[in-house]
Amino acid sequence: MTLTSATKISNISPKISVIISTYNSEEWLEKVLWSYQAQTFKDFEVVIADDGSKQPTFQLIEDLKPKLSYPIKHVWHEDNGFQKSQILNKAIVACKADYILMSDGDCLARADFIEVHMNHREKGYFLSGGYFMLPMAISKLITKDNILNQNCFDVNWLKERGLKSSFKNNKLTSTGIKSKFLNAITPTNASWNGHNSSGWKSDIVAINGFDERMQYGGQDRELGERLFNLGIKSIQIRYSAVCLHLDHPRGYKTEESIKKNLGIRAVTKKEAKTWTKFGIQKPG
Repeated sequence: MTLTSATKISNISPKISVIISTYNSEEWLEKVLWSYQAQTFKDFEVVIADDGSKQPTFQLIEDLKPKLSYPIKHVWHEDNGFQKSQILNKAIVACKADYILMSDGDCLARADFIEVHMNHREKGYFLSGGYFMLPMAISKLITKDNILNQNCFDVNWLKERGLKSSFKNNKLTSTGIKSKFLNAITPTNASWNGHNSSGWKSDIVAINGFDERMQYGGQDRELGERLFNLGIKSIQIRYSAVCLHLDHPRGYKTEESIKKNLGIRAVTKKEAKTWTKFGIQKPG
């Protein structure tokens, strides 16, 4: 028996809204949406921030809705090149919950992913997680069943399919005291990472969301830098909140976009900016 959309949408105020960004990537998005079906924490909604996908993505979402036990909101705008910051701002506005978790349509969430974010959330802070990158061959072979039974998060299962030994494998095997220890000693900054970060909607709105001038490369970090300037601190959960990053090409990454974004971030840092005029609210 599956829940109807009407039944699922009756949950007017979920505890957390999960924003998942996507663009014409149905194969990966389907796997990601099944990973949220396996979550141990159930009181959430998914808001898909769609940067202009075509009909196959619409069809996939409609086909999956009656099969999934959580509500999905599809926020879309017309394709106008890489405008992820714009669609993320629209998704933020659409979120019903007062707490928001952001991830991507190429990141499979382990069953405890939302639960970890919920358990670590704290007023005055945002949470900073990481990802575990998979090679294309393994990304392709992961099935719905592998996701629902969580085989794909088992390091031994992955090694049998070609994963190499690495210190990074600790992200998949660490729990309890070990994960806390690794979170504490990692040299990686606890920045806002668009694939695995969460924070209070009121804080994100207070800085006016993402700067829509920014193209690919660091727009999530710039948002986090304005949160820092606002006085919000960060908590490292890199080894606690686990998501698998499925491989894909990045044709939208250009030297020009990286340079432009670094310039915007430099101004944010130099002037200790907390607000962008190019965010959710526009002048006039």
